[in-house]
Amino acid sequence: LLQGVGFMMTNILQKNFFDNSVFQYLIAAGTLIIGLLIVKVFKKILLNYLKKLASKTTTMVDDFLIITLEKSVVPILYYGVFYIAAKGLKIPLTIDKIISVAGVSLVTFLTIRGLISIINFWFENYLSKERKNRVISGAETKSFRGILIIIKSIIWGFGVTFLLDNLGFNISAVVAGLGIGGIAVALAAQAILGDLFSYFCIFFDKPFEIGDFIILGEYLGAVEYIGIKTTRIRSLSGEQLVFSNTYLTNMPIRNYKRMERRRVVFKLGVVYQTSTEKTKLISALIKDIIQKMNDVEFDRAHFFSFGDFSLIYEVVYYVKTGDYNKYMDIQQEINLLIKSEFEKRGIEFAYPTQTIYYKGVM
Repeated sequence: LLQGVGFMMTNILQKNFFDNSVFQYLIAAGTLIIGLLIVKVFKKILLNYLKKLASKTTTMVDDFLIITLEKSVVPILYYGVFYIAAKGLKIPLTIDKIISVAGVSLVTFLTIRGLISIINFWFENYLSKERKNRVISGAETKSFRGILIIIKSIIWGFGVTFLLDNLGFNISAVVAGLGIGGIAVALAAQAILGDLFSYFCIFFDKPFEIGDFIILGEYLGAVEYIGIKTTRIRSLSGEQLVFSNTYLTNMPIRNYKRMERRRVVFKLGVVYQTSTEKTKLISALIKDIIQKMNDVEFDRAHFFSFGDFSLIYEVVYYVKTGDYNKYMDIQQEINLLIKSEFEKRGIEFAYPTQTIYYKGVM
């Protein structure tokens, strides 16, 4: 009886369906089931353990890596199990080709998605850090998104090219044609591409930002907009100045927004008739006035020189802020106090005068 059952089972296992025996189908099914169980265990135990470890850290990098691993690696593992199981069978060439194409497409898609996820994560972290240091305008956020779109387009372009090449398409001629066309377009759009690269320099190097007050040669104003090709500045007189990004990156820029403190130098003159005693007093008087001001650091006050019609004093001090209005308020207060003190002591400010001496003729 046992021999009969064994003989019957052997016959059943050796029966062929679509060029494969029942035994081969059972091995493929067993491989598939065991493989799926291994992936499930990996996903359930190892990934959950890594998630618990990541939840105990302050950084978000490990959380991101685990999520990327789950979204990109796990689907590849599932496909790998199916591929190994299918390769144990004799399958038609068409189906085998479909499985191979599906595998290459899946790996390419998941790789591209992983790279884009990494870039998105980096940009979001970058924006988060920037928001902690300063206020980011809507225009800047749009610029960030624009750069991200360009990078994603480039990655997808390379990914599709790689996929087509691995699927057997002859893309050499197409790539060569695109290369020649790209060179022609680059030569024709040299100025535009130069401005685009200059925009990336401004974006990452940050010589100035929106809201900064800058001076470019004879032009000055507040940065209003930073675009891919041009940057716009609102001048003090009200009109909008538009500069190409290449021009800005090639020009020396004076950024007053980033001035931590302002050095102030001013001169004043008193009449020659001022007595020597009062002349000695003026430097100490100015020093005392400036030292009592808030947000000011006194440097020096000296009897500087003999002018054409006055005794000239030079005064130097620092305002502990780059705010121009704050500086002007302080300078105005200093001027008023100096005038008041001079009036109390009878010290006269000089103004252009001429003294003519007549010599009588006998």
